[in-house]
Amino acid sequence: MFAAPSSGLRAYALRLQPGDDLREALGAFVAAQGLGASAVLTCVGSLAEVVLRLANQEAATYYQGHFEIVSLVGTLSATGGAHLHLSVADGTGRTLGGHLLAGCRIYTTAEIVLAALPELEFTREIDPTFGYYELVVKPAAAPPRQP
Repeated sequence: MFAAPSSGLRAYALRLQPGDDLREALGAFVAAQGLGASAVLTCVGSLAEVVLRLANQEAATYYQGHFEIVSLVGTLSATGGAHLHLSVADGTGRTLGGHLLAGCRIYTTAEIVLAALPELEFTREIDPTFGYYELVVKPAAAPPRQP
């Protein structure tokens, strides 16, 4: 485990509309707000298209239909990308989950609350253990001083 600096929290609430791409909309919001470190607090809604990278798989898996979002968790940064996991349930209650990829289209709504961590910055660097880009937590750069 790595010790990391702490931060206060500022919350943002947003609602996505039918047809919006869940991952792209989250990335655009984080970029527009200039959030250097943020995390998903909660997300409920529905999807008509689901695109996941399942555990230990390289390729994307696609699903179409009507799915309830039962969980969305992860970290996002305007400069350090995102690592998001999504769980959805179909009409029988069968639950699917994996890495959220672009292409997940909102069916009726997605109600999301994000936590911004203004004293931190998330970046991603290659971890030699498996060769993946993994989270690095740093103190945020101090804002420039006013003369």
